[in-house]
Amino acid sequence: MQKSADKIDTNNFLSDQNFIEISSNPRFRRLTESGKFLILEGSIQEGIKMGKEFSHFDKNGNAVMVDVSAKTPTFRTAVATGYIAVGPEIMAAVTEGNVKKGDVLGVARVAGIMGVKQTSSLIPMCHPLPIQKCAVDFELDQENSRIHAYCTVKTEGKTGVEMEALPGVQTALLTIYDMCKAIDKHMVMSEIHLVEKTGGKSGDFRFKDK
Repeated sequence: MQKSADKIDTNNFLSDQNFIEISSNPRFRRLTESGKFLILEGSIQEGIKMGKEFSHFDKNGNAVMVDVSAKTPTFRTAVATGYIAVGPEIMAAVTEGNVKKGDVLGVARVAGIMGVKQTSSLIPMCHPLPIQKCAVDFELDQENSRIHAYCTVKTEGKTGVEMEALPGVQTALLTIYDMCKAIDKHMVMSEIHLVEKTGGKSGDFRFKDK
């Protein structure tokens, strides 16, 4: 089975010596001068021309955690958000404090903070970070029966906290689902994304709708 990948900007390619051997059975092969790649299910030809070294793999194609030992610690922040569409019945129960399992948003807030602290245990290549601030907040959209979650994380370290903020949001929303599913299971989590991040070599980022 074949899947066409997105077009790659060939202007960013380096010389042939920068070919990266992903494994003895790599997962991509170069297609013509169009700059497209073909992803082959099951077996893939030798090497991917990436244009720069992909630091999550070693020269033998083994997955590794990125080496950040030489980096200087900087102050970093990240904010992520997402919402869960719950329907009018659940929204009323949460607003009035009538959910049988207890304080939905209070429990979800604690769960989100715990999710942030467990990120490196859940996502293989994430570095354990000393979290210096974590806050989970909620906004109730009564008109559309949506509960928006916001997770803010701060640290001073050698890598960013984007990957901590995102699980924080997701864990908070999952907890809302868990505590309210007895009322109605037709809940949908949507638009979970990074709002902004500061610090680090890549600079600041602010999400823009496309």
